[in-house]
Amino acid sequence: MVSKYGKQNLLEKTAKITYNESTCGCNSAVECLLPKQDVVGSNPITRSILDINHSYAISRNPTQNPSKECLLRQKMTMTELSSLASGYSLCAQTEGKSPNTVAIVVNSVKHLNDFLSSEGLSTDVTQISIKEIRAFIAHLQQKRCFSNHPYSKAQQRGLSGHTINTYMRSIRAFWSWLLEEEVINNNLFSRLKIPRPPRKVITTFSQPQLESLLSVISSSAEGYRDTVIVLTLLDTGLRVNELINLKMDNVWLEEGLIKVLGKGNKERLIPIGRQIRRLLWRYINQYRLTPAQPNLDNLFLTHDGRPLTKNRVDSLMKHYGEKAGLTGVRCSPHTIRHTFAVSYLRNGGDVFSLQRILGHSSLEMTRRYCELADMDIKKAHAIASPVDNLTVERKLVIVRSVKGKKIKERG
Repeated sequence: MVSKYGKQNLLEKTAKITYNESTCGCNSAVECLLPKQDVVGSNPITRSILDINHSYAISRNPTQNPSKECLLRQKMTMTELSSLASGYSLCAQTEGKSPNTVAIVVNSVKHLNDFLSSEGLSTDVTQISIKEIRAFIAHLQQKRCFSNHPYSKAQQRGLSGHTINTYMRSIRAFWSWLLEEEVINNNLFSRLKIPRPPRKVITTFSQPQLESLLSVISSSAEGYRDTVIVLTLLDTGLRVNELINLKMDNVWLEEGLIKVLGKGNKERLIPIGRQIRRLLWRYINQYRLTPAQPNLDNLFLTHDGRPLTKNRVDSLMKHYGEKAGLTGVRCSPHTIRHTFAVSYLRNGGDVFSLQRILGHSSLEMTRRYCELADMDIKKAHAIASPVDNLTVERKLVIVRSVKGKKIKERG
């Protein structure tokens, strides 16, 4: 057990790595490692991150005037977008946010930082106002797709409304984190409305299109796997990431259930039909290849026994769609998810059970499927209206005026 004097000596030895009396305004090596009084934010996590930046910046950036200039530069570095993005990434990971969510937010903040730097504007979050954010929105609305991309050629079309909305929602989430960590005193997004995404019509596969899609898949082992993938997506409405991460231990054929890990690390049980249970049993016992590693438990594997990737499933769907000659619909796993949702409602399913199966946190998206199903009902009613299809001859009462008198006649 280390005494308090031992701890003090250990702290002094550690401080020697970063402390330099001529470059830092601190009075001693130990004080250099202690939390600074003028560090922005009182949250322990933020303070620890900023204190590390403090010591590192002092050791790497010497200055002739140690006290005020050093502390001012230290303060500015702590509130720079690029430095805070790293802190957000650390905090988001510890809170259990998905890697994709963290990457989208960090990438959006990087785009904002690059824009402000290119325009000669401050990247200090305490200096950024609504004016700069609105200028960034205008920049996104004028930007071309893949402009300044290292590998893809710039296109004539601009960024979609959904892309711009994703950028701004991510930056708004980042600003909310800054407020929670007490890096800033107020959230400018409380007074700023971000552009809404355009509401697009949800496209689904028709029955003939699904039959054409399945008919072009070969009868080989990989073809059988692909057929099972398409039909599993159609019967369960899984997201593609949920499909590729489905484990053997989570497929309960006797109970007719599968357990998936959805967004936000939320598990849910999804029922499967009799046909899918039979197809999955046959795939597992006859067509599933030996895993490349003994501890590999993924249900769907490649020809060399490795887990399927999202890009692989997307490319397979695109290939089969082109082979089947499908037009007017995007051939992707998510289109099959839309098709499942609308078909579920058409066949008598209710909106609340659909929400649980799809893993939606709210009914907003599920309502859109309801609207699409309602449109189908209207079309079906126009064709099958009982009154419109009556064959009984209708007798009308005709009112004629003869010499100023109204006479009723049956026609």
